[in-house]
Amino acid sequence: MTIQMEDPEEMSLEQMKKLVESSRAVRFSIEGREALYGLLIRVLKNQRYAELSREQRGIVRRFLAKLTGRSRAQITRLISQWMEARTIAAKRPARRRFATRYTDEDARLLAEVDVAHEELAGPAVRRILRREYEVFSRQEYQRLAGISVSHLYNLRRSKAYAKVRVRVEHTRASKVNIGERRKPQPLGRPGFLRVDTVHQGHKDGQAGLYHINAVDTVTQWQVVGCVETIAEQHLLPVLEAMLHQIPFVIRGFHCDNGSEFINYQVAGLLEKLRVEFTKSRAYRTTDNALVEGKNGAVIRKHVGHGPIPAEHAEAFQKFFTAYLNPYLNFHRPCGFATIQSGAHGRRKRTYPADDYRTPFEKLTSLPKWESFLKPGMDAAQLQRTSQLLSDTEAARKMRKAKLALLSRSRGLK
Repeated sequence: MTIQMEDPEEMSLEQMKKLVESSRAVRFSIEGREALYGLLIRVLKNQRYAELSREQRGIVRRFLAKLTGRSRAQITRLISQWMEARTIAAKRPARRRFATRYTDEDARLLAEVDVAHEELAGPAVRRILRREYEVFSRQEYQRLAGISVSHLYNLRRSKAYAKVRVRVEHTRASKVNIGERRKPQPLGRPGFLRVDTVHQGHKDGQAGLYHINAVDTVTQWQVVGCVETIAEQHLLPVLEAMLHQIPFVIRGFHCDNGSEFINYQVAGLLEKLRVEFTKSRAYRTTDNALVEGKNGAVIRKHVGHGPIPAEHAEAFQKFFTAYLNPYLNFHRPCGFATIQSGAHGRRKRTYPADDYRTPFEKLTSLPKWESFLKPGMDAAQLQRTSQLLSDTEAARKMRKAKLALLSRSRGLK
């Protein structure tokens, strides 16, 4: 959901906090740096930023970052400038202009060499140009003899080169502007899911089925689904069924950059449910570590690595819904990390032995946990479901159904 902002500088600190903690996107028109800096100055003055506590300053910084779309580091630098001088001045970029070293004639010579050798790789062409001057004493190659590989490619993109030789480049994949590339911020609330897919291998040239794994960040409530393929017609119905099995309101959906989730169909489904859609950042391998750990600790442990034909996807979906998912959430304890901050900002995770709980126990331990449930969801019914079977009875029932299913799907006796 997107809201239109008109007078952000008139908002109170409490209103800013509610907006920062919400999953709603903000649309605010800012034209040019001068307008941006003016807005920052007005907000900081109206909020008396210099007199705020550390926690209150953090709220203002996050509000300005969400409002302007700038990074938190950039907002922090601008606020520091305001704190020193009570103003933010736009600095003109000092661009260096380097002297032109290679002429249009050099670009023409390079084009002729590329035509003759049918455009070799940059290092090979660089070696040829040096040999033309040093071995064969061709004086017209004197400047090109010292060219670097990177600048050789720059000359290939120049206008002088294009006048002599037209280069055809293959179409490159464009970036898909779906999902926000950032780490979710649950703030202790359930409903922020980490989602991933697990492929069950190939056999005789045929692709196996796919498992869909969704884990809540706070409670580790886990729902597993199964599809024949990750195409739209198979994925969307199972994904909707999985979301329906989660008892609390879904607030966030975080996945990696795979095309099975980063598409307009999934984005439309999440928009209809008013769910925040985020995706993993580059070079941040821990963004989806929770669900990837569950891929091995749950799916690979119970289903294994061997190939399973896609026609068994419906049977696995029924097994997950009726047996595995209830067992995981009501009877299988999970470890919950305690994070300690050390020197130099390092964060250490420890798993206390006395803090292993089932996802349902973790959910009920949250303050006012009933308020997180979906409309119409009965808290008393969830309590009764958790007491229908003991943990070991539920595990034995799940295991019996699993072994029968694996025998049928893999042709075992």
